[in-house]
Amino acid sequence: MDASHEAARGLTDIEGFLYWEAHHRSARRRAADFVARVSGLSEKQKAEIEWWYVQEQLCVCRSMRQHITDHITAVEEHHAQRYSQLRRGAYAASTLLTTLMLALCVVVILGTAG
Repeated sequence: MDASHEAARGLTDIEGFLYWEAHHRSARRRAADFVARVSGLSEKQKAEIEWWYVQEQLCVCRSMRQHITDHITAVEEHHAQRYSQLRRGAYAASTLLTTLMLALCVVVILGTAG
């Protein structure tokens, strides 16, 4: 693995981490805003609601990430199969065209020699 590939992988990992942290921070902020508007809750209840909401949001985020990953994988597999089919078709067409051109050259050469 070359250095540029490792650097790109590292940047992708950092980007993923920063995205995850931003989502986590946003979920905590939304939960804190929600419990701040609800009156009559003890601090322990507020903390439990905040914790539950953040955990729920992280679960939703993981689920969405898995769904997107599965979809991208399926699309990549579909495109790989389609590309393989197109490549085989192009090889077959070029082989056929080459064979026809060779046969035409042989016919022309034999026709002019005889």
